[in-house]
Amino acid sequence: MLRTTLEQWRMFKAVVDHGSFNQAAVIIHKSQSTIHHAVHKLEEVLGVSLLTTKGRKTALTEAGELMLRRANYLLEEAAKLEAIAGTLGSGIETKINIAVDAAFPHEELYKVLETVSTQYPLLRIELIETTLSGTNELIAQGLAEIGLSTFPMTNGLNEEICQINFIAVAYPEHTLHTTGHKLKYEDLKSHRQIVIRDSAMNTNTDSGWLGAEQRWTVSHLRTSIDLVSKGFGFAWLPEPSIRPLLEEGLLRPLNSRARFKAYRSILFKL
Repeated sequence: MLRTTLEQWRMFKAVVDHGSFNQAAVIIHKSQSTIHHAVHKLEEVLGVSLLTTKGRKTALTEAGELMLRRANYLLEEAAKLEAIAGTLGSGIETKINIAVDAAFPHEELYKVLETVSTQYPLLRIELIETTLSGTNELIAQGLAEIGLSTFPMTNGLNEEICQINFIAVAYPEHTLHTTGHKLKYEDLKSHRQIVIRDSAMNTNTDSGWLGAEQRWTVSHLRTSIDLVSKGFGFAWLPEPSIRPLLEEGLLRPLNSRARFKAYRSILFKL
């Protein structure tokens, strides 16, 4: 059984924070004698001296410094516990799973998450990165509450957030850049295409042109970008994700006669 109380530790901290028993009494609306008694009881139970008087100021002893650090942690955790209870009582979620297609502009996502976390500091956010129909599957299975998807969802609220331009690109020295003419789909068939696997387990979906005779299929957008930027093939990649590489000249858009661009609507499910 605990021999001390949170209220005793709160009064002890108040004396330290405000420099005297008198000031602490004013700030926390307790009588000076009540605070004196609480701190004295702490010292008696613990068997150590927590405070000492230096002139008109009350100061911590060495043991008091150590106990204050522990008390601060204890009081902070107690405050969090009460805040969580308040959150639950008001119906606000304490944890939320967000399924996000890897093509979504992450810088924009991070800004939104920071705003949400500032408003709800006790909310735990878990991001699940997906490709193609992976987000829709997680929503359907109840494994995510919010989805940023490349395909419309069959139930719930769908809201278009943005359109993302997918650009056919290759390494600057790739032979596709040396043909001297605008490329057709036929020109691409004999070159290696890097494609990303659908992360859904039960409803795999193909998207875009997949006509190359040789394809390397990878699980992550980052891997696809890495392979293309090292000259191992060409791919359609989301422009926001490769913008720095395009600006640095590490990737170049293919000179295409055909429209080698794809647009994906990113939709919101709640």
